[in-house]
Amino acid sequence: MHPLIDPVALQLGPLSIHWYGLTYLVGFGLFLWLGALRLKHPPFASLTGDGAWSRRDVDDILFWGVLGVVLGGRLGYCLFYKPGFYLAHPLEILSVWQGGMSFHGGLMGVIVAMLWFARSRQRPWLEVADFVAPCVPTGLAAGRIGNFINGELWGRVADPALPWAMVFRGAGDVPRHPSQIYQFLLEGLLLFVLLWWFARRPSARGQVSAVFLMGYGVLRFVAEYFREPDQFLGLLALNLSMGQWLCVPMVLLGVGLWLWAARNNPGPSR
Repeated sequence: MHPLIDPVALQLGPLSIHWYGLTYLVGFGLFLWLGALRLKHPPFASLTGDGAWSRRDVDDILFWGVLGVVLGGRLGYCLFYKPGFYLAHPLEILSVWQGGMSFHGGLMGVIVAMLWFARSRQRPWLEVADFVAPCVPTGLAAGRIGNFINGELWGRVADPALPWAMVFRGAGDVPRHPSQIYQFLLEGLLLFVLLWWFARRPSARGQVSAVFLMGYGVLRFVAEYFREPDQFLGLLALNLSMGQWLCVPMVLLGVGLWLWAARNNPGPSR
């Protein structure tokens, strides 16, 4: 049975502080901490002059990244999951309190934010992307913990004999996979370990970002086999969910970026 955790962590009069909001704050805090550590890693620690990185850069990237996540995540959900509804009711796009965010849309928003940051700082965009990529998975992990606390985005029906299968409120009386925990472990912790390890090794500029795209795409694709597809969409062509189909171009883009970086930036970026 899923633990029935009150989604409100703290009530201060009319003000409600939700666990989900707190997990976002944890994700932002982890980004700042990991970003400060990245400043000490090559090649960023050895850059001097106008190309030198500072703690202020980390703070500014987080600010623009948060805007990218929120705006891109919301617009991506409207475009990828319910385009017909939101075209007919465009003002509903602003109703973010009703829920509806897309990771893939948030990723596109973050890419735009990093492009803006790179241009404003006159830095190579892939240098910025390589800096940011290893700091992202812990934030994704924190968000999945928020999903689990809320009892949302539950998994597909599981074998009742599965020790960790859970009955989720609002999902019927059948045991299901705790897919939020699977995603926490795969797209969050495992991806973070792989990226953090790879980012410390010599590589061509852009390949850290490529590993993020390929790694997240593959791990999310696998996790989606255990996650209940959106009821209003169901499974699409080839019995794949929308999340899986959105991962396909992500992985292909990662492979293409890896090959392009190896060809055009053969020297190590460390």
